[in-house]
Amino acid sequence: MEHIVFLTGRLAEKSVAQVLEGMTNVPFTWEVREIGLQVAALMTADMIRRRVALPLRADRMIVPGRCRGDLAALSEHFGVPVERGPEEVKDLPLHFGQAARRFDLSRYTTEIFAEIVDAPRLELDAIAARAQHYADQGADVIDVGCLPDTPFPHLEDAVRMLKAGGYRVSVDSMVADELLRGGRAGADYLMSLNVDTLWIADEVPATPIVVAREPRDTASLHQAIDTLAARGKPFLADPILDPIPFGFAASIARYVALRERYPDIAIMLGVGNLTELTEADTSGINAVLLGIAAELRVSAVLTTSVSLHARRAVREADVARRIMHAAHDAQVLPKGIDPALCALHAKRPFPYDADEIAALAAQVRDPNFRVQVTTDGIHVYNRDTHVVESDPFTLYPHLNLEHDGGHAFYMGVQTARAEIAWQLGKRFDQDQALDWGCQVDRPKEDLGVWCAPGPTKKKSAS
Repeated sequence: MEHIVFLTGRLAEKSVAQVLEGMTNVPFTWEVREIGLQVAALMTADMIRRRVALPLRADRMIVPGRCRGDLAALSEHFGVPVERGPEEVKDLPLHFGQAARRFDLSRYTTEIFAEIVDAPRLELDAIAARAQHYADQGADVIDVGCLPDTPFPHLEDAVRMLKAGGYRVSVDSMVADELLRGGRAGADYLMSLNVDTLWIADEVPATPIVVAREPRDTASLHQAIDTLAARGKPFLADPILDPIPFGFAASIARYVALRERYPDIAIMLGVGNLTELTEADTSGINAVLLGIAAELRVSAVLTTSVSLHARRAVREADVARRIMHAAHDAQVLPKGIDPALCALHAKRPFPYDADEIAALAAQVRDPNFRVQVTTDGIHVYNRDTHVVESDPFTLYPHLNLEHDGGHAFYMGVQTARAEIAWQLGKRFDQDQALDWGCQVDRPKEDLGVWCAPGPTKKKSAS
């Protein structure tokens, strides 16, 4: 049986052992080693090399999740794999559960069309910038949206520019002339054709995206589908998703009926009528709609990012399609696959209870403040004090930092984050930004390099 050594610090040693003891039927034996430092998060690869003697009688070594340094070099030094565990001790059971089943989130079958809805009013540089922004968020196709009764003299230039930039391009218009112009300029897709305008598909090589004459006229959509299928022409069909409360439920039924009638055709689902026209956080809306897309084997979704509350809609759709594809492929619930769509609340926000934090606080022998959050509020403690409050302003008088501006600023930031985490039910880790899932782009942290001192630790030049 595999034997694993878990490295930690003095303050966490007991907790690590307790968590491991509570894990039943694990396929390994274990031991916990405290290597002579108080805070496990301050452990480095160089420190481990100096303090852990050879030979290491183990098959694997697990180090704290925020351990910095070159673990590949450590693995070579000790002759066994050295890996980072979770950042939080209480997440060890989850860590080993995830290790047992990993989901491949590089895979998906639903493409994202991201629409530039006001393209006629934008200069070419602005169109290019918007396209790059959407592509960075995960869009596969840039949709150039035309506007009713709005001239678009630079339509061809926009399409050619985007194609030259390596994008796949669609043109969205109800005007036949604009669709022809876009197709002749090199657009890959044209939307929205109906049974009366299918002749456009004979004039240009672009793939048509067909709709009904009006959303409830499913017979005309079926006629368009049958006509294109008989010609052997590739296409996508869009029954149109209506907004709430103007036929949303009935439109979902149209998508289900279309898939039942045509098991193998490519279907498009436009999600913007929900994400843009519902004043609610869009991550949950995208999760549900991309879940429907996975069940119905939808080939593409059309999304927009116009309203500021939908500013991350493209990125959310990208995350959601990967999660829902993984869930559908593995036939499991979309839980425990990836937390990126959980922006406001964490599944396990408070890993420690008040008694456990009190036990940790009793072991502290230095003046450095620790900040943790439980259901009863924000805990701030060091060797001299342990205070629990729900408001950072009521905490401040207990800290005695009136003459240490840098430290006061630091504690203000930490306790403000802790307050948000406590109010929303989010995970709080001292010195780390709150995790807002896919709503915020966070640079990938390189734990292989040393972390420089923060601004409040730097001395100003005299």
